[in-house]
Amino acid sequence: MSVSEIYDAFIAGMKDTTWLEYIAVFSGIVSVWFSRKENIWVYPTGLINTIFYVYLSFKGSLFGEASVNFYYTVMSIYGWILWAKKNQQQEHVVNIMWSTRKEWMQEILFFATFYIVIFASLSYLKKDFAPGAIPWADAFASSTAFTGMWLMAKKKVESWYWWIATNIASIPLYFIKHYVFTSVYYIILLIMAVWGLMEWRRRANEYLSKAEEMPQWKQ
Repeated sequence: MSVSEIYDAFIAGMKDTTWLEYIAVFSGIVSVWFSRKENIWVYPTGLINTIFYVYLSFKGSLFGEASVNFYYTVMSIYGWILWAKKNQQQEHVVNIMWSTRKEWMQEILFFATFYIVIFASLSYLKKDFAPGAIPWADAFASSTAFTGMWLMAKKKVESWYWWIATNIASIPLYFIKHYVFTSVYYIILLIMAVWGLMEWRRRANEYLSKAEEMPQWKQ
């Protein structure tokens, strides 16, 4: 595909963008902004984004994307509860932390399991029910997203690595499927994910420093 063809496809795609997709995109950007700031509003704004994308994905027969956003919706409710939870001292129970080696192994297993299941499902459904699916690419984008969302609910720094992988995979994926504005959205999310990673790394290091000074802070 030449540069001019990509440009023409981009302009045509932007013209075809619906107001529902605009709302979904902007609410998603706001949600990621809140997540970087460790603000619980990440979840109510994120729910607007995910619910709209479930509808848009089903409408466009993008069942892989629909499943991802349905999962986001469920995990947003779970994360909202977890982030709001406090102990008797009115301190948040979940804090930004690094994953242990054991947790890293669990995360990789979590990703691999979802990848295999989604790839197999989309490969089977592609012929009759999901003609727009690209099994290997959809499975990768979905599995990294599933892992990132799970870790974000637990406030793990590593969630941002998985989000970065999701965003990189999703940029060309949505462009090919004619969701051009959503493709641009993932470019913005990629930049914000790198920013979020740096912010959460800093906060995790600060928390560890305080935990060493005050052992009762340790989880």
